[in-house]
Amino acid sequence: MATRHVLLPLSHSHSHPQPSSLVKALSRLQFLSRTLNPSQTQTQTFKTRTRLVTSATASMASASKKVLVPIADGTEPIEAVVTIDVLRRAGADVTVASVGKEKQVEASWGVKLVADALITDCAGSSFDLISLPGGIPGAPNLRDCLELQNLVKNHASNGGLYAAICAAPAVALASWGLLNGLKATCYPSFMDKFPPEVNKVEDRVVVDGKVVTSRGPGTTMEYAVTLVEQLYGKQKAEEVAGPMVMRQQHGVEFSMKDLNSVEWKSNGIPRVLVPIANGTEEMEALFIIDILRRAKANVIVASVESTLEIVASRKVKIVADVLLDEALKLDFDFIVLPGGLGGAEAYANSEKLMSLLKKQAQSNKLYGAICASPAIALEPHGLLKGKKATCYPAMIEKLSDKSESNNRVVVDGNLITSQGPGTSMEFALSIVEKFFGREKALELAKTMVFV
Repeated sequence: MATRHVLLPLSHSHSHPQPSSLVKALSRLQFLSRTLNPSQTQTQTFKTRTRLVTSATASMASASKKVLVPIADGTEPIEAVVTIDVLRRAGADVTVASVGKEKQVEASWGVKLVADALITDCAGSSFDLISLPGGIPGAPNLRDCLELQNLVKNHASNGGLYAAICAAPAVALASWGLLNGLKATCYPSFMDKFPPEVNKVEDRVVVDGKVVTSRGPGTTMEYAVTLVEQLYGKQKAEEVAGPMVMRQQHGVEFSMKDLNSVEWKSNGIPRVLVPIANGTEEMEALFIIDILRRAKANVIVASVESTLEIVASRKVKIVADVLLDEALKLDFDFIVLPGGLGGAEAYANSEKLMSLLKKQAQSNKLYGAICASPAIALEPHGLLKGKKATCYPAMIEKLSDKSESNNRVVVDGNLITSQGPGTSMEFALSIVEKFFGREKALELAKTMVFV
């Protein structure tokens, strides 16, 4: 069977915009049109009407796409969270379902996630897409869940779109017979687990009919954007990808702008603080936590809120290791702020966190931030004074020194900053490089199929 992209047409909702509001809006626009250029009234009115109706229809169509992302103990958190985040950016109604007995799961690398529902709650529900994250033992736990297996098999038999990444294509989909006769890929060390009925392909993302497969944590953003394209079309995929500051070329080596270079030291294993809050960008937080823990850093995730559980910017629920007050009792080699507008504002408004960061900077100890946080949290508190930095492109004007802001990752002595979700992996790997060396960073990048 030939590999091809299947672009599904937008479905139409049964509900319609309120006629009265549309009529009022059109009346105002018609009045303005006649006033400004009477000769073009009819043409402009038609175009206005078309734009309004198309916009309303597209908006309702986006909301109608239902997606299931099952998670389990041992799920690779990057693969789960990035997929959820990107699909929700596209307007999909994503249900995160635990295949265990509890909604909270212990994902890989000590990350604790809370699902929206149990998989048993999803029995009888229909979805436009089911996407399986990988991870060991996450993928086997998904495979061994009979409720999930039946749900995915019924979904596939009805012509539904389904997908899997990392170990999950070989461990789950192939074992259920759902890749027979199709082209597929998976994590490199699991390629030999595919049965002979599967046409193995080593591409980063493979689309064959109604099935999408991908290789690992480092291909997850490409995979997630491909899922958006399959659900909504190429234009929507481009609209979602653009603001995330994704790489122009996937699979190539990463780099950083290293200014006023100093050696990043620690007494043994680096102790790293990652604060999280309601509104934190979950992709950025998870890339940092996951990758630094892979590098054997001692990463402590602290909630700036009054509870350990926070609700991130795309409604992913993450459970911190400790509350900030508990973290304040410790010394840290490095403190790094994920982005997300709500999260960045929470950091900026936390006197305790800002005081800790100021002491860190004054002691020439290491700190960093990504996306909105350099502009919203660091800059107003004087933590970028005399420093070169970058941030989310739409917020560059908030930086007092914009001279290096076009770079994806900027290191200036004891400070590291980066631009957004699409630069998160480069950011985290650059931190690894500063602490452990280029060789270690490249080893991790290859293990995660980033390069």
